[in-house]
Amino acid sequence: MRIAAVGDNCIDDYFGTGEAYPGGNPVNVSVYAVRLGLAASYTGAVGSDQNGRLLRRALAGKGVDVSHLHTLPGRTAVTRVELCKGERVFREYDEGVLADFRLSGGDLDFLCGHDLVATGLWGRIEGELPRIKARGVPVAFDFADREQGPVLDAAAPYVDYAFFSRREDSGELRDFLRAFRQRGPKVVVATLGEHGSLAWNGEAFIPCGAVRCPVVDTMGAGDSFIAGFLAGVLQKKPLAACMEQGARSSSVTLQYRGAW
Repeated sequence: MRIAAVGDNCIDDYFGTGEAYPGGNPVNVSVYAVRLGLAASYTGAVGSDQNGRLLRRALAGKGVDVSHLHTLPGRTAVTRVELCKGERVFREYDEGVLADFRLSGGDLDFLCGHDLVATGLWGRIEGELPRIKARGVPVAFDFADREQGPVLDAAAPYVDYAFFSRREDSGELRDFLRAFRQRGPKVVVATLGEHGSLAWNGEAFIPCGAVRCPVVDTMGAGDSFIAGFLAGVLQKKPLAACMEQGARSSSVTLQYRGAW
């Protein structure tokens, strides 16, 4: 079973501590997928700087296939992060060379050789999803906390598993999940932090509690949930079991600094 993660990456630079860690939604998903025993690749672009070399080495060291990680002249993306009582707060973001990255035909063929493609809001590949879906490859997409916008409009019809980040369950959230599923996805999931997660499959809402654990840093918690969930999908587990696997994966990430 192979997951292709594609899209954005960055170096998470922690304000005031001097710490810096590789990250980015699809990058994190690829690392967590390997941690769960799957094969995973990451397709994207880093700059020709020290951060780019760091990110490439770190991914390869975790066992992620980086054969389609491109190096472009310029800066690797950087996100400034502040840690407030264990909760990460994103500050400035420098997109660097990712602003110019586009998938090649070879990249697309490579992605479609996997069992599932995972990407997200800042990955800049929503326009390529029709071609991926036409080749029969399931697509997972992390929409983060966005409820509307051009990326949602472009991606929704071609996504099988849609993920959103919210703070708690509510009637408004359930209405949103119902409405969004009608736009294309088979399953829509909202991660709810300490309140667990909630999924809508068109027939029933499936809740799942969070796994209680010491929280050191929330960076990557949602991405590790996604990786655990998708591992369950590829293992053909029931929806509730996929969510439980996502919660367990997230609890591991919460107990250390940085995404991985």
